[in-house]
Amino acid sequence: MAYNTPSDLRYSKTHEWVRQEGDEVVIGITDYAQHALGDVVYIELPAVGSTITAGESFGIVESVKASSDLYAPVSGEVVAVNTALESDQAPINSDPYGAGWMLRVRPSGESAELLDAEAYAAFVAEIDH
Repeated sequence: MAYNTPSDLRYSKTHEWVRQEGDEVVIGITDYAQHALGDVVYIELPAVGSTITAGESFGIVESVKASSDLYAPVSGEVVAVNTALESDQAPINSDPYGAGWMLRVRPSGESAELLDAEAYAAFVAEIDH
């Protein structure tokens, strides 16, 4: 199956995406991840002002199928959280790269291994048989 993998983003092997916006990055989960999870019914995200660490869990997403940790693709300070997702998780499934964004972070320089769209699409193709 072909998943939406925008070329202007970077991707982690734990299926989070990163979009650079000035000196901040926006983070969410990929189209592949939301498809694998199914309908998201709950999300737990860190508070504004907290610090996340690349490669470590920063939250939880629960769906009708499973509960999964969310892993930080970068280290930094959380400067905004998409609080609209607390009451309505549907955008995570319907618009994972837009209204389904999760965090805005001011990175501190550290990041997990991030892939470009082509490399991430190849990675997903390998695991999606």
